[in-house]
Amino acid sequence: MSNSEEQERDSNGLSPAQRLEPPNSRLINAGIVTIHDMETLRACVAYENANQQRVRILRQLKQQADEIRSKD
Repeated sequence: MSNSEEQERDSNGLSPAQRLEPPNSRLINAGIVTIHDMETLRACVAYENANQQRVRILRQLKQQADEIRSKD
């Protein structure tokens, strides 16, 4: 694991790659709904934009951002 990947880990200990690249969609969904801060969410959006650019995943990340904002 690279230093930059370790630096991007959030309080749950998961990097954006670990959240968004598991073997099945249930784990991706779980990785997204357990994001509770904007810093982690932004890192995941940046990772997705730089790699897969999956519309469905980006849409889920946007919904999670909306939920985080509504709690603030």
